[in-house]
Amino acid sequence: VPVVESGGGWVQAGGSLRLSCATSGSIFSFNNMGWYRQAPGKQRELVASIGTGSNTNYEDSVKGRFTIGRDNAKNTVYLQMNTLKPEDTAVYYCAAEKGGLTYWGQGTQVTVSS
Repeated sequence: VPVVESGGGWVQAGGSLRLSCATSGSIFSFNNMGWYRQAPGKQRELVASIGTGSNTNYEDSVKGRFTIGRDNAKNTVYLQMNTLKPEDTAVYYCAAEKGGLTYWGQGTQVTVSS
């Protein structure tokens, strides 16, 4: 499995969670990595992405609250989520691009209660 997520869970509004995405093999073999989420009845959307040059991109609703980063030594990408809101509740997926293909993790549930 190219990517495996961990770190989801339940938290009250205003709280924080940190998601991790571990890659099999070197993280440098992937061009871009990102976090997506899918809430019930909604389409999957990009939350944040990071390139090999550590350039980042965020969906507007998470700017200033979420931070994506990478630990190259651990072949891991993180998503630090602060000031969580009930509307952040979703299944979060890690995605890694390589050779024109996108590899998806199994997803991890994040639930934010009001």
